[in-house]
Amino acid sequence: MAGFAERNRSTLTVLICFLVAVFEGIDLQAAGVAAPHLLPLFHLSPVQAGQFFSASTLGLLIGAPVSGWLADRVGRKLMLVVSLVLFGVFALATAFADDFTSLSALRLGTGVGLGGALPNMIALATENSRPERRGLAVGLMYCGMPLGGALASLVTVLGTSDWRTVFYLGGAAPLLVAPLVMLALRESRQPEAEAADAPRRPGVLRALFLDGRGVNTLLLWTAFGFTLLVLYLLLNWLPSLLVSRGLSRAVASEVQIAFNLGGVVGSVLVGWLIDGRHRLAVTVASFALTIGFLFALAAMPAAPVVAILVGGLVGVGIMSNQAVLYAIAPLCYPMNVRGAGVGAAVAVGRLGSLIGPLVAGQLVGAGHDAADVLFKMLPIVGVGAVGALILSLTRKPDFTAAG
Repeated sequence: MAGFAERNRSTLTVLICFLVAVFEGIDLQAAGVAAPHLLPLFHLSPVQAGQFFSASTLGLLIGAPVSGWLADRVGRKLMLVVSLVLFGVFALATAFADDFTSLSALRLGTGVGLGGALPNMIALATENSRPERRGLAVGLMYCGMPLGGALASLVTVLGTSDWRTVFYLGGAAPLLVAPLVMLALRESRQPEAEAADAPRRPGVLRALFLDGRGVNTLLLWTAFGFTLLVLYLLLNWLPSLLVSRGLSRAVASEVQIAFNLGGVVGSVLVGWLIDGRHRLAVTVASFALTIGFLFALAAMPAAPVVAILVGGLVGVGIMSNQAVLYAIAPLCYPMNVRGAGVGAAVAVGRLGSLIGPLVAGQLVGAGHDAADVLFKMLPIVGVGAVGALILSLTRKPDFTAAG
């Protein structure tokens, strides 16, 4: 009976975190989905549009480390609920914005909530699952994000002309599920030895860099930063790059949906495989396939069917990289500082996500075509792969270890 109850608790935790991840995926891509209607309506210049897109990323940089640090002190469930309410309220309020200043301020608030949710979802999914199934738990949780992105993109494909629709959806859904999270989700279990040490939690710098964790922290930051740079470059620029190669906007939207749905497959597949004895091989395959699929995307002919297929494969690769990193990240820190450690890694990754679209903008502005931009992403994926491979070699799958 105890084992059955334990499995039920793990399943419920992962399911709730998956739902939250779906809503997070919707809100992460809401601005991009609304942009074709929103930008001309508010007469935003290219510079203002860039600031609008970057506002939520700046919020993510604030929300992830702060929420992770607080979660180590007041509990992960509470901070997840607070984050849900934050990004729900601000996303819903965005639908009622009436100028550039209010749009940017509300996206900043949305980003703070989005950033606060992710490290707590990762920690809750891992800490409430059996050691031999924690990679799968993280993969199942994380696949909700690209699924949410696909749902947001579907708004465009369905042809709705009201830019507010995606913000109504992205704001109301997390507010509706917040009471469920508070009532049904249980706090992480904390081993007795670490519970005794909890009052003596170290400061952030000591948690990240002392007691032998400095190298792991830097490797984790490298892997997160470089892989998210490529991911967010694609999320923001892939449709425009495809249109510049002669594909229609409708096909470009379909490719983006395929990219997100491929991400669902990649997240679940890697989460399932990485719990076995071949974690290093899974990590190598994940990054190698990403490089291969990106090369194919750069070299492919401008044919709709080919573009949709290759776009889906790129989504499999790039999202599987993220699933690998989210499975490895909790291994780098003991439970009493895990929220701060994972939150800091997520924040650094979001710094990469802020840089990625800017890099693409600079390359396109300098006259590089779509193929050049994509080819230049290959070594960046390679740098992220190095950090992930070293961590796969050195971190053992023991979530109760003191670090």
